[in-house]
Amino acid sequence: MRRSARPFTALLAALTLTAGLVGTGGSAAARTADIRPAVDTSDVSTVADTYTWKNVRIDGGGFVPGIVFNRSEKNLAYARTDIGGAYRWNQAEKEWTPLLDWVDWDRWGWTGVASLASDAVDPDKVYAAVGTYTNSWDPTNGAVLRSSDRGASWQATTLPFKLGGNMPGRGMGERLAVDPNKNSVLYLGAPSGHGLWRSTDSGVTWSEVTAFPNPGNYAQDPSDTSGYASDNQGVVWVTFDERSGSAGSATQDIYVGVADKENTVYRSTDGGATWSRIAGQPTGYLAHKGVLDSATGHLHLALSDTGGPYDGSKGRIARYDTATGEWTDISPTAEADTYSGFSGLSVDRQRPGTLMATAYSSWWPDTQIFRSTDSGATWTRAWDHTSYPDRSFRYTQDISSVPWLSWGANPSPPEVSPKLGWMTEALEIDPFDSDRMMYGTGATIYGTENLRTWDTGGKILITPMVKGLEETAVNDLASPPSGAPLLSGLLDIGGFRHTDLDAVPEMMFTGPNMSATTSLDFAEAAPDTVVRVGNADAAPHIAFSTDNGANWFQGSQPAGVTGGGTVAAAADGSGFVWSPEGAGVHRTTGFGGSWAASTGIPAGAVVESDRKNPKKFYGFKDGTFYVSADGGATFTARASGLPAEGDVRFKAVPGTEGDIWLAGGAANGTYGLWHSTDSGATFTKISGVAEADAVGFGKAAAGASYRTLFVSAKIGGVRGIFRSTDAGANWTRINDDAHQWGWTGAAITGDPRVFGRVYVATNGRGIIYGESPESDGGGDPGPGPEPDPDPDPEEPPADADCTVTYAVTNQWSGGFQADVTLTNTGAAALDGWQLSWTFPDGQKVGQMWNATHRQAGAEVTAGNVSWNGKVAAGASVGFGFTGTWSGENGGPGAFTLGGEACTVG
Repeated sequence: MRRSARPFTALLAALTLTAGLVGTGGSAAARTADIRPAVDTSDVSTVADTYTWKNVRIDGGGFVPGIVFNRSEKNLAYARTDIGGAYRWNQAEKEWTPLLDWVDWDRWGWTGVASLASDAVDPDKVYAAVGTYTNSWDPTNGAVLRSSDRGASWQATTLPFKLGGNMPGRGMGERLAVDPNKNSVLYLGAPSGHGLWRSTDSGVTWSEVTAFPNPGNYAQDPSDTSGYASDNQGVVWVTFDERSGSAGSATQDIYVGVADKENTVYRSTDGGATWSRIAGQPTGYLAHKGVLDSATGHLHLALSDTGGPYDGSKGRIARYDTATGEWTDISPTAEADTYSGFSGLSVDRQRPGTLMATAYSSWWPDTQIFRSTDSGATWTRAWDHTSYPDRSFRYTQDISSVPWLSWGANPSPPEVSPKLGWMTEALEIDPFDSDRMMYGTGATIYGTENLRTWDTGGKILITPMVKGLEETAVNDLASPPSGAPLLSGLLDIGGFRHTDLDAVPEMMFTGPNMSATTSLDFAEAAPDTVVRVGNADAAPHIAFSTDNGANWFQGSQPAGVTGGGTVAAAADGSGFVWSPEGAGVHRTTGFGGSWAASTGIPAGAVVESDRKNPKKFYGFKDGTFYVSADGGATFTARASGLPAEGDVRFKAVPGTEGDIWLAGGAANGTYGLWHSTDSGATFTKISGVAEADAVGFGKAAAGASYRTLFVSAKIGGVRGIFRSTDAGANWTRINDDAHQWGWTGAAITGDPRVFGRVYVATNGRGIIYGESPESDGGGDPGPGPEPDPDPDPEEPPADADCTVTYAVTNQWSGGFQADVTLTNTGAAALDGWQLSWTFPDGQKVGQMWNATHRQAGAEVTAGNVSWNGKVAAGASVGFGFTGTWSGENGGPGAFTLGGEACTVG
């Protein structure tokens, strides 16, 4: 799954915010004195209201590029994420514990973890190389964090360069390594041409290994002017041969991987004093991993023609005999038959000669995992093709603990759901337990505890091993007054309806799926009506729900739409205003059957609705506030002088017309929190709030008449999450220094049913929710009013003459694809159409194209989209869909158009 570190508009605001606040160093050596010390989580701030903080459970949701087991202590393992921090495995609970929640707003880039190292000599020590981007997107230099209590507290040393936990090549590694004989010695492979670095005092100070000859030269796309894909991926892994040292004496033989297709492996035989390219090595590839089996003396390389983690069309696996200098190609497939790169390399420390590797960039029909028990002479696979499109499997997969990992899909063979994974750059066999293996994907950590069953012809059981690891980037949050307590809009996996904050949701938003939800809203007076917009590879970019987000149907969209943008629902659900990417602001009545352009408001404006007056909508762009009193048809510019730079977010207070709070700005310009009580005609800046980025509302405190305010802001010189129970007159910081979660500027909302509860959007640590000691309970009071069984107010054409053909074009176990053609046999053109039918065997529509759809039980209604609503007399329109079935898959016996029966062809 592709990972975005933050919406780039939000990123620009944070770049401005943090510039110059963290010392970056300019000397050749890293320093510890040029930054504030990292917080010790045992010494946290005392605040007026002591909150408890937890994740809203999703379990996973992002790329896990690295898993590290300690070599001397059983069950001690760590995982790193590209934007969501680092975690330690808790064997007793079989879940992950987050270790970097103390990372603050100014150093948000430290939530990206480029590498991890666990000390085999002293298992209490762990190190993390942190930094998210090497280009201008991340304002701070990278750092090496060190802990002597397994990540409970940290100290930091900044580096004179940046690190790229979310850069291309982030699945290679590990870049950071501790000498297994003399643990005061560490090495770090740097990106961006900065070479190899070494510490001799347990990570306190660092200096460049000037004798190392090759800083790398490979970049994913040298022409990329942003510096993201054009960055030199550098020195990518370090491996020690522990046999060449003794306790307390530095290891002499060290192997280093470099992002250079012609010179990808170097060796030192004198403890890092001198280095040389290993003769005879494979060329034309990058070594993603270099793993040495000390029992056999074999160094194994997993190679790819690119740096990953998405790309890679060729690869090899090579074995180097450290005793003889002989190289052997031990690839499991012939080079001509290889269509992906290799990574995810691990050896079984209990069984010499046993190793595993992944085809990390095999997206279709699935990733592949290879296993050898004879040092790579022969291999078996997790799955094999039999008679196409069928496959045989050496595993079964149980995702009942994280059911959304199926994506709600039922693909045609040879694909299956759930998938084994993608972006599988990290795979590790437990060094103490040959039956346990974990591997990271673009969405989760999977694992097994009966791995050796593979070797005896049985099937291993693969399950998610991801509980506690929450790695979603959150774009939007909404807490309706009835129904589910929370609706979320997320990057990569769309979003969820959270009916239980402490349980994993059954499924993300589907019908349609979107790769990212950029904005969502509900009708304040009719919260069963919900709308969401987002990004997708193809239309649609908008969907509606009439049951509080439990089920969805897609809407049509204006011409030119390329992305989600922002959306607002009228207070009574009678209409919507949408400001998508690629098109101007538009409005609709009903559920998006047709759209009309709004006037008086610029394209790209952020839009919201008044929470009482259903005709009133608001917009903001470039320092000017806009108001519509006619359902979004026309807007008028009102207040100006608001922040013209940086991100701005605003919300209207439920139950009070015209009451608006606006947060945002940029550190080098106008920045803060503003309040309007006259529908945006005027705004008053709230004194004492130096910076604010998100604002939301919760249930009023006992005895208070005004909703509780929550902000992600800087107040009194302190960045944090703040609460006010008196309309902003006074503020209380409710988080502490141990709970900061990096950047929290995308969204915040209170809960209208539970006083004190707040939901906080993070950029990689998922959704955090806080409970006050004063919280008064909560829960779902029920589904709210029954939804209108026919919510679309547009009348279909009457007395239509029509013929319909329905054909199943593909069918597989539990799934099918069908095409429908509607022909207008009447004398007049159709101007908009809705075609209805009833499935005879309970089939369910999954995805539909060239039409919108909604389904209630077996009844389905498909409607036109913006480009095919007009059907001339004698002309036809077609659409298709995929669906699920069980038992039988009979076709509908009748179709109706506007209540009139069509002829079935």
